[in-house]
Amino acid sequence: MYLFYALDIPESIAVGQTVTLDDEQSAHAVRVLRYAAGDTIHIADGRGNMYEAVISNPHPKHCEVEIRSITPQTKHHRANVHIAVAPTKNIERIEWMAEKCTEIGIDTITPLLCHYSERKVIRTDRLMKIILSAAKQSLSAYLPTLNELTPFKDCVLNATEQRRYIAHSSPWVDKKDLRDELRKSDAQASTIVLIGAEGGFSDDEVRLAMERGFVPVSLGDARLRTETAALIACMLVNYV
Repeated sequence: MYLFYALDIPESIAVGQTVTLDDEQSAHAVRVLRYAAGDTIHIADGRGNMYEAVISNPHPKHCEVEIRSITPQTKHHRANVHIAVAPTKNIERIEWMAEKCTEIGIDTITPLLCHYSERKVIRTDRLMKIILSAAKQSLSAYLPTLNELTPFKDCVLNATEQRRYIAHSSPWVDKKDLRDELRKSDAQASTIVLIGAEGGFSDDEVRLAMERGFVPVSLGDARLRTETAALIACMLVNYV
């Protein structure tokens, strides 16, 4: 099954109504996959709804489809997983991370601007295309939220998640094992994990996070790349 995305489907949509795919989705359906009038396709809205629809006007720029059924989808992953990570100097590594986290299951990705960040600019439009492609690949009706590059302080001060962790290697503070922390808490609680730049978090950043209720954690004994740490954190929150 190939999954299309239509992020502008109104919440009030009903069976029998028409939806128009955007230029990119229309071109893929009509020019690449050669769908014609009367063919059935599946569409997700990014909010958790899956739609079965029939093509009524196979135009390569504005393909129109008629909704035949609407099915709410259960998430493939646990509720509310938020990974906030400093983008790497090599942007391909963070793009790989975003793709894999989306396939595993994540709700929010926040690129962090930290004291030791080597990359201070990021193209969220390109990253969003990678996330969208990964959501299609995993047949998920839920599309993660991608925030703009956010200063570390703003992310920490505005965090609302119930479980808050900061993964770091600073030697001056004791760190708990993230797996142990997750096992003794509510698996359904909203969770954020902060992952630092290639140079780690500064001491001031760690102190601020701890003041705001973030628990210092370790992801194991091995020294991990930034994107690997983010991926492992995402997996642990989902499966421990």
